Amino acid sequence: MTQFTRRNFLSSAALTLAATQLRAQPAHRAEASLTLPHEATGSQMPEDFLGLSYEVQQLSDPHFFSAENSGLVNAFKRLAPKGVLRLGGNTSEFAYWKPTPSSPEPEHPKTREVEGEPKAQYYAVTAQAVDNLVEFLKASGWTCIYGIGMGTNTPERAATEAEYVAKALGKRLQYFQIGNEADLFSHHLRDPKTWSAATYLEEWLGLARAIAARVPGVQLGMPDVAVDVNWLTHIADRWAGIANPPRVTTLSHHYYFGGPATNPDVNIPNLLKPATMAKVQHTADIATAAAKKMGVRVRMTEGNTCYRGGKPGVSNVLAAALWSADYALLLAHNNYSGVNLHGGTGKSVANSVGGVLPGDVMLKEQGLSAAEIERYPHPFYTPIATFGTMYELQPVAYGLQFANALAGSRLVADDLTAKLQAAGVNATAYAAKRPDGGTTLIVLNKDEEKDLALTIDFGKDHTKRLEITTMNATALDSRTVHIAHAKGDMHNGRYKTVIPRASGICLTAK
Repeated sequence: MTQFTRRNFLSSAALTLAATQLRAQPAHRAEASLTLPHEATGSQMPEDFLGLSYEVQQLSDPHFFSAENSGLVNAFKRLAPKGVLRLGGNTSEFAYWKPTPSSPEPEHPKTREVEGEPKAQYYAVTAQAVDNLVEFLKASGWTCIYGIGMGTNTPERAATEAEYVAKALGKRLQYFQIGNEADLFSHHLRDPKTWSAATYLEEWLGLARAIAARVPGVQLGMPDVAVDVNWLTHIADRWAGIANPPRVTTLSHHYYFGGPATNPDVNIPNLLKPATMAKVQHTADIATAAAKKMGVRVRMTEGNTCYRGGKPGVSNVLAAALWSADYALLLAHNNYSGVNLHGGTGKSVANSVGGVLPGDVMLKEQGLSAAEIERYPHPFYTPIATFGTMYELQPVAYGLQFANALAGSRLVADDLTAKLQAAGVNATAYAAKRPDGGTTLIVLNKDEEKDLALTIDFGKDHTKRLEITTMNATALDSRTVHIAHAKGDMHNGRYKTVIPRASGICLTAK
């Protein structure tokens, strides 16, 4: 389990030594310096940038997202005071709206059953579930991206559901997402010979216009693709030719580093290597160009370390925390409106991928007993794990929380990461100017061998006071992540520190 500790050390030296003492082997050291600019000219990271993604099927239990579920409410609040819950996932394509207890179940189209894809298990989303969701959002302080199915839905049912949800959620509704991973519909929901971005857009417009007719001024997101980010380009190219288009505020896509759990390439070195984030940057370049053409923002609405439920030993350890912090901040640097990492209960995510989590299969093959497997979070990548009636933040959540220190601030446009990597260390850095005039710098040392001796020039306009937060563990594959707090002093706006390998530091100069 993840451990969250709060300590006040007498000096910053004690803080930086704490993580080093956890490691038995001596480390090599790289040296670098950063001079932070006086003004920040980069993207504004929204206060509610951080988000989580859950399967719509969670709503089949109306008590899950409920103010009465105080454990989950408190976990959301611990993660972030403001955030965005996205409801979608593969199971959203098999939901149907049941406005009253006596409403009959509609007829459903026949779909192909494909291994690894969700089975056609239809379930109802009720008015009670939506009403309870409203109270959950109020209690947690979060808002919602609400997913309406496209795969087996009709315009009339979609519009009826949207009308009720929009009225119930009010200002806590960010926008409606229609359809989930539509680029993969050709696998089992649509004819692979004819399905494309163009046919998707035509079908999406029918649903969107039916919703807009019932919910005036409705805000929408699209296309929520799984892997083919070029769909965003295709849609942006066609958008100007659509007469009276619905109001789209967000282009969205998903991102999983790799998968499934049985894939040997899904490992800690590959997760943390610079080339992984270079590929993320390439995707962001395509997505943001399409968004700019349409005059909207981009959001990563579903993703995590390893698709189909995560990989034990990769998705639930310190490496995942360093990855999630780096990934979130890189997207913020690219002017994304937010990021939603996928999670939820093991049952809901297993249902979304055909009924079995590959990570469970892997652990059974390694000889673990059922009791030993149950000690792992399910799914393995979930930011908030469910253990009976208990909800616990996992390493990937602490990474999000660490990155959230820059929320509400304007990011420094300079490529600070390039300056660190030029020193020969696998580290990344992001800085921002805070609304109160302070400056916050986050450095993530993802290197497994090298400590980083870093000199930072915050500028003489700052006071001597420095607030310090660190994130570390005994090793990259440790399931116990430590968060510690301390205070330090600068000299003429400069601060020197050593950031141990496999750790992160957040420095705020007031």
